[in-house]
Amino acid sequence: MNLLFFPVRWFYKLLNFLVLFALAGTACAQFRVEVTGVGMTQLPVVVVPFKGEMAAPQKIAGIVQSDLERSGQFKALSAPAMALDEMSRPDWAVFRPLSAEALVAGSVTRLADGRYDVRARLWDAVKGQEKADFKDTVSAADLRLSAHRVSDWVYKQLTGSVGVFTSRISYVTKSAGRYNLWIADSDGEGARSALMSPEPIISPSWSPSGTHLAYVSFESRKPVVYVHELASGQRRVVANYKGSNSAPAWAPDSRSLVATLTRDGGSQLYRIPVQGGEPQRLTQSGSINTEPAFSPDGNTLYFVSDRGGNPQIYKMSAQGGPAERVTFVGNYNISPAISPDGRWLAYASRTGSGFRVQLMELGTGQVTALTDTNGDERPSFAPNSRLLVYATEHQGQEALMTTTLDGRVKARLAGQGGDIREPHWGPVRP
Repeated sequence: MNLLFFPVRWFYKLLNFLVLFALAGTACAQFRVEVTGVGMTQLPVVVVPFKGEMAAPQKIAGIVQSDLERSGQFKALSAPAMALDEMSRPDWAVFRPLSAEALVAGSVTRLADGRYDVRARLWDAVKGQEKADFKDTVSAADLRLSAHRVSDWVYKQLTGSVGVFTSRISYVTKSAGRYNLWIADSDGEGARSALMSPEPIISPSWSPSGTHLAYVSFESRKPVVYVHELASGQRRVVANYKGSNSAPAWAPDSRSLVATLTRDGGSQLYRIPVQGGEPQRLTQSGSINTEPAFSPDGNTLYFVSDRGGNPQIYKMSAQGGPAERVTFVGNYNISPAISPDGRWLAYASRTGSGFRVQLMELGTGQVTALTDTNGDERPSFAPNSRLLVYATEHQGQEALMTTTLDGRVKARLAGQGGDIREPHWGPVRP
């Protein structure tokens, strides 16, 4: 998050542009996924309930179907009332009237040691032929992860591209005066708290390895940048200099962060070694420079600056130097995010009294509005560059949404009675 250029309704100002994070509502660790819209081309697929899943802690077929629908690449068809598993021979006379192109069926079996054996088979429903098989053995706690692995496997088999369903997202909530940093599955389920604090937590940013989060905490009554190891819960301060320390972004090699510091006066970008060392100042202008975002190769740094009068997105060498303006559509553009394939720039643009997510194709400069709401913030790309997650206001409540890059298919990850902010999409888990 940018502490300097942001929709006023989310914050209250302090001196010299310092803004505190404000959230309201009840913390929410679970979501309800609502998919809306129709993609230009969607492959019709049937996911049959897995044999044995009713006795398992997770319903594998439902998770897989939801994953595939949310991707925007598939149209889920209602499964006929019949028992199938990975060893069955489907009655194609039943499936052909559905115009299905693919069929997924499988089984979930509890083993003697308490683990679960998950198996699946994918069929080409047009040709009536087997296409691929899947097998996984997991603990009960990892059944949701196994279901997401099935989804990634189906996605790869049918599209040729890597799926992102085993990835995770982070977000922040506030409840009863306490802030929570949550880690959840890509569908928002299975959330667990990584950090709770009576003071604001903002700007969570995943390390490229997916093992650490960087974020800003106000627990010292000022913004301080921390790096948090998720497996152990251990964390350490990486930026606690005079003034504000904000907006951390990981370099692709995970060895350094770029953050906004005001230690030398003004808001400037600095590269900070994660393992310790003197920060290297990257910007020298007298303007505000904040919200850094790396290109995938680590050679270019995108950031927000008001050097032209209003906040706009610029780019420069990751080692510093002259900056080039990137955004020209709209007079207030913030929160840059670069797709992992390096093709796209997503950002929040002020339109009227609110903010909407815009998408720019970097090669051509063409800009497309992805949303028609007025409270959008902090877009973040999925690891395969095919989806975006962002925070917005939906029906009077703050919520997370995902959208395809054509804006046609959106999924609402809606909190059950709480407000949700600050999403960031992490890498795929092995």
